[in-house]
Amino acid sequence: MQLVIISGRSGSGKSIALQALEDLGYYAIDNLPAMLLDSLVEELRDQGDRTHLAVSIDARNLPGALAKLPELLKELRQRTIKCQIVYLTTDARILLERYSATRRRHPLTRNSSLTLEEAIDKEEQTLHEIRDLADLTIDTTRLSVHDLRRRITDQVAHQRRDQLTLTFESFGYKRGVPLDADIVFDVRCLPNPYWDPALRGSTGRDADIIAFLSSYPLVDDMTRDIEAWLERWLPAYQHSQRSYMTVAIGCTGGQHRSVYIAEQLAQRIANLMGEVQLRHRELGLQYTVNAPL
Repeated sequence: MQLVIISGRSGSGKSIALQALEDLGYYAIDNLPAMLLDSLVEELRDQGDRTHLAVSIDARNLPGALAKLPELLKELRQRTIKCQIVYLTTDARILLERYSATRRRHPLTRNSSLTLEEAIDKEEQTLHEIRDLADLTIDTTRLSVHDLRRRITDQVAHQRRDQLTLTFESFGYKRGVPLDADIVFDVRCLPNPYWDPALRGSTGRDADIIAFLSSYPLVDDMTRDIEAWLERWLPAYQHSQRSYMTVAIGCTGGQHRSVYIAEQLAQRIANLMGEVQLRHRELGLQYTVNAPL
């Protein structure tokens, strides 16, 4: 059986993620009390016709229920049930804007005197147990509905057992470090094409930027050093039962240097792993890089 637990902050897209899995054939249940998870799994296993289960477990649970989840998950995994926990998060300021725009009530403001901001903070504290257990964290701050559905399809539904799903993500520091980054490399020390007016409008995927950056030995040295570090340590992460890893590459604006380095690394590491995911946050692009035949 494959079990996917969707959790995270209210307003971050949990319902969309659950619906995406339901559309892919998962038996999906929203707002499942954590105490019922074990009996639900056993019931479906006994029936034998439900091998893919997706449930949403969040802060609406009874007090103390989430604290028992780590031990429950340990028991489930001992029964050869493949279990993935996906945690969705969004910047608190964006959540405030979303609730203000939709005029919906936050679940923790019902039957309480909490303000919306206080409820958002309390929910984050309540979910720390399951957040720390997450196999995959997805920051939905800048994701559209279609982007989130694609991430769930590519990284969760199509994730293969015992294989590390590696994602390279370029970003700009001026918009903050991605919340779902596991490892971050800062490439702002490299020559910056931005200062050449003729190059300013291009990206790290364009021929003129590629020519500019590849002309500096320092850029290739940085790329090769990061590549060597990943080749040395990725097997260790994989052997520790790690299912997902996001390697973020950052420059000032997320348009030139980080995009170029992420492209180079994705192509080189794909030769080692066969397939990696590549995401350019500031360009709004995401795709798969496969090793050449």
